[in-house]
Amino acid sequence: MKNKRTSSKVKLSNFNSSVGLDRGASKVKEVLWFVIKILFFQTTLPFPSAFKASLLRLMGARVGRGLVIKPRVNIHFPWKLYIGNDVWIGEEVYILNFERVIIGSNVCISQRSFLCGGNHDFRKPSMPYRNGPIILRDGTWVGACSFIGPNVTVGVDSVITVGSTVLENLEEDGIYKGQPARFVKRRWT
Repeated sequence: MKNKRTSSKVKLSNFNSSVGLDRGASKVKEVLWFVIKILFFQTTLPFPSAFKASLLRLMGARVGRGLVIKPRVNIHFPWKLYIGNDVWIGEEVYILNFERVIIGSNVCISQRSFLCGGNHDFRKPSMPYRNGPIILRDGTWVGACSFIGPNVTVGVDSVITVGSTVLENLEEDGIYKGQPARFVKRRWT
């Protein structure tokens, strides 16, 4: 490298956490959710899915019927979560929903997948938020240990194979794999 700078242009001291993030609830509601999440969602104890769905609704999530939600699931802001009917959420799934996350009906999100609606703009020295919504259309299957970033919509009946990284919209009825995820073939041939 020709350019050997000795100091960084990044100035994290200029980061403003109140710009670019609407928490969507009062601090009291956030603290209450934190306690509920620790006791009933992030535990290894297998509390019934119907009970956890009721807690999500109580905290402002819109949840359809037939939700199966396994232990150790981490949902950041339930009041920004929309879940359709007959959805499966596997163990240790993390939903960082600084913006809306919409999960259609008949969606399977497998173990240790990360739906990450939060990001930072690395092109600016203060690294401001660059958050965005995530939409999983009906019939989507997210394979275990996959990552889905902000501002992504996954089309109807698409499959994201195990360990894949999704950084852009995916068309319907496709099987996608890799880092970043690329189209492999049609799901229904």
